[in-house]
Amino acid sequence: MIDTTSTEIAPGDERIRLDVADGLALVTLCRPDTLNGWSWESTRQLGLVADRIRFDDAVRAVLLRAEGRAFCAGIDVTAPGGGITGRSGAERTRNYQEGLRWAHERFRAFARLPQPVVAAVQGYCLGFGFELALLADVRIATHDAVFALPEAQLGVAVDAGGDLRIARDAGAGWAKFLALTGRRIDASTAERLGLVQLLVNPSELEHDARSLAEEIAANAPLAVQGIKRDIDAFADAGLDDALRHTAATAALTLASDDIREGYAAKAARRTPRFDGR
Repeated sequence: MIDTTSTEIAPGDERIRLDVADGLALVTLCRPDTLNGWSWESTRQLGLVADRIRFDDAVRAVLLRAEGRAFCAGIDVTAPGGGITGRSGAERTRNYQEGLRWAHERFRAFARLPQPVVAAVQGYCLGFGFELALLADVRIATHDAVFALPEAQLGVAVDAGGDLRIARDAGAGWAKFLALTGRRIDASTAERLGLVQLLVNPSELEHDARSLAEEIAANAPLAVQGIKRDIDAFADAGLDDALRHTAATAALTLASDDIREGYAAKAARRTPRFDGR
């Protein structure tokens, strides 16, 4: 289940590392052995990081980055506590919905930090990895980055608002195209759609992303934070209401038979047979 009370991180269970230096908060996904796979614990730690950054006057901008060859390849199905239980289908669905609402609150805390967030993306940026990158204010990616929302192929709705943010940035048609098919797009397509602002060579990502964050951090903080807040107020109008629908829709699919079939088919490398149950 989800740990919603502790502010501690058990030894060896760090999934997100925070370092603060020279006006920047470096937020690093640090599980490269799992391609930085996401979990409920990752969500909890993201919320803790956001709380620590929010009122830190030493932080003028945030750089979201990842160790290894992938930014984040999606959900880590091997992570402990991955499933939510219930005594009935109805209770399990309710519990999933509450869990997702809790997760949305953590994501919102990070996305709405007063300091601008620059995401540096390399390699696979799939499922929740894509959704996490979309929480940032500006995205810079390597030419070999790959983006996708494959959730429907596994029998689950997109659950963290990534499809909503694609609709905001690239239009509803592209959001439906990507979320309904699960197709992968390359970095140049993501740039063309406005989902990525800058493309760089892999060897340049760390330097160029940090330089961009430092450029933002060098500007007047009250002006920078006000600009971010004003643009978000316009761009995210209606997002909170839509996320409430997302929690209900995703909870229903997470408690379904179809998601079990989707993951079983993926493990067996066969085509899933979805029945809508």
